[in-house]
Amino acid sequence: RVPDVADAWFDSGSMPVAQWHYPFENQELFAIAGQADFISEAIDQTRGWFYTLHAVSTLLFDRPAFKNVICLGHILDAKGEKMSKSRGNVVDPFMLVEQYGADATRWYMYASAPPYNARRFAPENVGEMLRQFMLTLWNTYSFFVTYANLDGWQPSASFDARQLDNPLDRWAVARLNALVRDVTAQLDDYDIYAPAKAIESFVDDLSNWYVRRSRRRFWKAESDADKQAAYQTLYTCLTTLARLLAPFTPFLAEAMYQNLTLIHQLPLPEGEGEPRSGEGEGMAESVHLAPWPEADTALIDEQLLADTALLLNTISLGRAARRSAAIKVRQPLGEMLVRVPPAAVDGLRRFEAELREELNLKQIGYLDGSAALVEYRLKPNLRLVGKKYGKLVPALTAALRDLLGDEARAAAQAAEAGQPWSLDVNGQMLELQPDELLVESSSPEGYAVAEGAGVLVALDTTLTPELEAEGLARELVRNIQDARKNAGFAISDRITVYLDGGDGALQNVLNTWGDYVRAETLADEIQTEAPTDGSHTETLELDGRAVTLGVARRG
Repeated sequence: RVPDVADAWFDSGSMPVAQWHYPFENQELFAIAGQADFISEAIDQTRGWFYTLHAVSTLLFDRPAFKNVICLGHILDAKGEKMSKSRGNVVDPFMLVEQYGADATRWYMYASAPPYNARRFAPENVGEMLRQFMLTLWNTYSFFVTYANLDGWQPSASFDARQLDNPLDRWAVARLNALVRDVTAQLDDYDIYAPAKAIESFVDDLSNWYVRRSRRRFWKAESDADKQAAYQTLYTCLTTLARLLAPFTPFLAEAMYQNLTLIHQLPLPEGEGEPRSGEGEGMAESVHLAPWPEADTALIDEQLLADTALLLNTISLGRAARRSAAIKVRQPLGEMLVRVPPAAVDGLRRFEAELREELNLKQIGYLDGSAALVEYRLKPNLRLVGKKYGKLVPALTAALRDLLGDEARAAAQAAEAGQPWSLDVNGQMLELQPDELLVESSSPEGYAVAEGAGVLVALDTTLTPELEAEGLARELVRNIQDARKNAGFAISDRITVYLDGGDGALQNVLNTWGDYVRAETLADEIQTEAPTDGSHTETLELDGRAVTLGVARRG
């Protein structure tokens, strides 16, 4: 032992002084360093290092040793037990890096839970987050690069986002600048979880809304102003994302930055040509040397963001209603009724065409606040309330059963939102927690209903012969597109389609929807006969009947 060490922790608490060998030397450096901006360790250091650092600093300098602390929760195994070598439940980090990559492992630690929470960990959790976030981003990035290469597109130094006309572009730029604003503020506040979730949400919206809604703008042959705006908008989103992601996923961010800003593209998929090269001008040589993005608040259209968020929520509910009725989105429906807060009606009407297209609807109707399309029935969760309320349980059950209309809906919505609900039972006000309520709902005959976040949608599920025929046409398009892909055809290849089987219903669909099917699949002609030799063939089921589908490249 060293005889003059009174306590190892108090020795560690002297680190801010000892690292400079103060006061014996480096007095100027110590004065400059002062307090640490932040410190990060696990929760077991609360009464260890965190305390002794403050204790020593207070005794010597009458000030705390650091300004901020990021306190980390413990990593538990899949069963909720603390990892330790003695238990043999430790996960080898090198195995994680080998299997999923360093960036995926890092991102899981940031985005799976707030850092101060204990969390259960299993290797497959990293793989799931890799698929949900990083592959979504990479696919969006690859989509951009593929079409930019096909068109020989290069970014414009004179691009001005204030000149954008398309609402999709203006929304993407507004959403991006709001993201930069929020992520910057959250990181400045030493929050790592909130910005990670904000970036995840943005990437999901960018992929599943902006890119999906803009595909035809990238696909079209003419290189008009609208196509150039789509390219520039997506390029701006991706290059800004690379810089935002640099502290989180340094390798992914560097790959995107190098290819987009210095080379301007990702190498094309194997067998699809060679990448161009060309050094970017005025760019930092690494994303980690590039300046942090700055939000342009003039581009943040809060009303556009709020209206689009309402639209996306309504679309999500509409899809949920379709799933509950087991009706695919490719099957057109006649009408959907919507109830939103009165102040939000105009915002949703602004995007009514997009709403109809996304949910494959012929028309939208609007309900006022008094319309009740869902009936709610409430019961107590006896497993939880039995011991808590004892003899009051029968009266509580009766009081919940008697709730009707708006009262029942308000209680159900509170439970869905995770909020408590107060109820008078025999003159006693009880505050019921969300998990103490069991909610059942029913919809009117012929409707599929979904509700959430103040929005209710009701789909008319009646299928007329005309709607069924259009649904078959859309199903046929999907199968032909899949066959094109499976045959290895290029995106721009023109084809001949062969359909053998089915009955008069298939011919009726082609009589009405043939032009639509040909346009969507780049088919010059559709033959209702057996495929010729050399065609790629598949068997599909269409309207309950087996059909042989063949596709052949033209010319």
